[in-house]
Amino acid sequence: MGVPRPRWPPTSSPAWRSRRVLRRDAPINRVMLSLALVALVTWLSLPLGSIAPNRIVPGTAHVITSAIGWPLALVSCLPLLGLLALAWRPGRNGYRLALGLTLLLLLTLPAWLALMAAWHLDPELPQARLGIGAAWWLMLFWLSLLLIELRTRLALAGWRLALLMLPVLGGWWLAAGWLEPLALWQELSGRRSAFVEAVVDHLLLVGGAVGASLLLGTGIALAMRQNPRVERIGFALLNFLQTIPSLALFGLLLAPLAWLASRFEWLAAFGVSGIGWAPAFLALLGYSLLPMVRNTFVALSEVDPGVLEAARGMGMSRGQVFRQVRLPLALPVVIEGVRITTVQAIGLTAVAALIGAGGLGTFIFQGLGQAAMDLVLLGALPILAIALAADALLGALTRRLDHRTDLAPGATP
Repeated sequence: MGVPRPRWPPTSSPAWRSRRVLRRDAPINRVMLSLALVALVTWLSLPLGSIAPNRIVPGTAHVITSAIGWPLALVSCLPLLGLLALAWRPGRNGYRLALGLTLLLLLTLPAWLALMAAWHLDPELPQARLGIGAAWWLMLFWLSLLLIELRTRLALAGWRLALLMLPVLGGWWLAAGWLEPLALWQELSGRRSAFVEAVVDHLLLVGGAVGASLLLGTGIALAMRQNPRVERIGFALLNFLQTIPSLALFGLLLAPLAWLASRFEWLAAFGVSGIGWAPAFLALLGYSLLPMVRNTFVALSEVDPGVLEAARGMGMSRGQVFRQVRLPLALPVVIEGVRITTVQAIGLTAVAALIGAGGLGTFIFQGLGQAAMDLVLLGALPILAIALAADALLGALTRRLDHRTDLAPGATP
């Protein structure tokens, strides 16, 4: 009889045991399991919405079971239970099924509010309102995180995920017709023209401040590269400006701009005054300069010297090296600075409504003054949507430019 060959590695070795544990634990997606479990607890325990007889009286909150009854509440939990089951052994097909269940949950979220309105609203009270509860908002948040996890697992491109989200957005748009009593919808219906004007003002302020900071910041970064003393003084001033609170900066600009408008009629004719768009624009420009200058300076300074030396060896002039080599290689980091600056400016522009600059912040402060949270949401939700869209678009542009730079001839791997 031959001597049996020893198994390698030995079954008693720590390495073998650790690999066995990894193989046994690897199929369990803890992120997906945790999100689905938290979403289920949120959905069953927190209020789905509230019913108020009018805009002034506080509403009565209802959890999902009292909002639409136990049978429909259990039906609404079935996709979440499916996600919990799929989290234990999710292969690629399991992840695809989980993506479908997540999109189904997102698609049906407005339907449960519509059922709640049909169940509880009294037709004889036309001023009655339906408020969105914490369970609805948190479910939207948990499902968005789950969507990000599934996109990573399935390696979905951004445009493919956007195509999959189109039916969800279309379903939400159709559901808007069933949600006329929704308090947020009623606030929008009574202020459509003011809402459109506020969105335009917000975008103009952000676009003007970011565009001006890009031009001015590029010039400052180029001057800093030529003179170390300018670099030290410039960054010291920009860092100091960043420490001033936004309301304080608006207040500091009131008197100088009012004085300039009184001394120069052409400035007053142009709309410059102590309040309005002018101090808001200058404050946003000041806050936008630091991230723009820092990213541009770092991007231009960190280009590989070997690449620049090769370009000079090919006979390129100094201007050609800058335009054709240094600037294209630095562009992804510059666009990253534009992304950071844009998202920051979108949020700061809301505060500018306090000095009469307009924008979506007007609804936020009106709602706070009237204790109307739905009016606050009317201003806050579009700001959030604009910031997310700007972040996604500029982030995608940065990745595309980065990829093109990596594929450029002569690029170092």
